[in-house]
Amino acid sequence: MTTPVRTPAAVLFDMDGTLVDTEELWWRGECEVMRALGTEWTREDQAVCLGGPLERVTAYMRERTGGAASEDQIGETLLAAVERLMRTEPLAWRPGAPELLQECREAGCPTALVSASHRPLVLAIAEAVARDLDLPAELIFDATVAGDEVSDSKPHPEPYLAAARALGVPIERCVVIEDSPTGVESGQASGALVVAVPHIVDIPAAPRRRVVATLEGVTLEVLGDWVSQAAVG
Repeated sequence: MTTPVRTPAAVLFDMDGTLVDTEELWWRGECEVMRALGTEWTREDQAVCLGGPLERVTAYMRERTGGAASEDQIGETLLAAVERLMRTEPLAWRPGAPELLQECREAGCPTALVSASHRPLVLAIAEAVARDLDLPAELIFDATVAGDEVSDSKPHPEPYLAAARALGVPIERCVVIEDSPTGVESGQASGALVVAVPHIVDIPAAPRRRVVATLEGVTLEVLGDWVSQAAVG
């Protein structure tokens, strides 16, 4: 008799920089907004803002402009610019991400998209993913959590706890996949096992955290083994 494959209770995907490479779109949107406000935006600024949430980004941008516009004005303009880019530019998958997402779908493993981005951007990417995989949007993720729909966004654990509640699964049996220190902090504080896939900023190894270069070769069986090992440890 074959041994059944162990799988996580759910796989909870971060969006920007983890599932798809939107960081360049955010960079272009941020540069566009800051140029209009007469301020240069650098790669160092981008790294500071990696992982959001929007409120922290807009506060930082306002400070960099010397208060040239309000945080609300900056946020509205930035969201509009990034959504336009997300809806018009080709989808850029992170390596191994579409294969893992498709394996989850085929195996019936619940998935959630958990982002610090606001709902319009989450919808834009979810629709692009559905088109790319040639599936109805409602079949891609079993739940989605946007940054403007939780009382506390990342690095607080609430986004991932909300995803686990929506899926009806124990968070300690879930895998969170993240690329930023902010997102990793959120995932670890929730009690999930975190798989960190550093994109722009390095992330060190730590208890209940696996660090991989890409998601290539990371299967549901591998994730299930890691969850079981973390529970024992």
